[in-house]
Amino acid sequence: QVQLLESGGGSVQAGGSLRLSCLASGGPASRRYTAWFRQAPGKVREGVAAIYTAGGITYYADSVKGRFTISQNIAENTIDLQMNDLKPEDTAIYYCAAGRNAVSQYSILTPPQYSDWGQGTQVTVSS
Repeated sequence: QVQLLESGGGSVQAGGSLRLSCLASGGPASRRYTAWFRQAPGKVREGVAAIYTAGGITYYADSVKGRFTISQNIAENTIDLQMNDLKPEDTAIYYCAAGRNAVSQYSILTPPQYSDWGQGTQVTVSS
């Protein structure tokens, strides 16, 4: 089991930026891919961005393409999410998650693919 600890959430005005960080235990061999999800009040949890540990291939939800960037530091076991041009609709609790099973590009941003989850960090964007 991979333990995940998110940090970096906070409050920002629309148009601002935040950087989230996820610290993973167990080393890179314990996770085939890692993703950031978010969940707003009354809404389902949605995938935001994912990255393969080997090779660093990335995937993004259409709603964040061009604004968010996922990256990783293999040596430090961190997975970051740089969020620029934030909008009020980005307000949510953001979760880091790790997966180990083979997955298609069409499913990598869906929650059932992930076995390990962090506790989440709040991001609030005001207009």
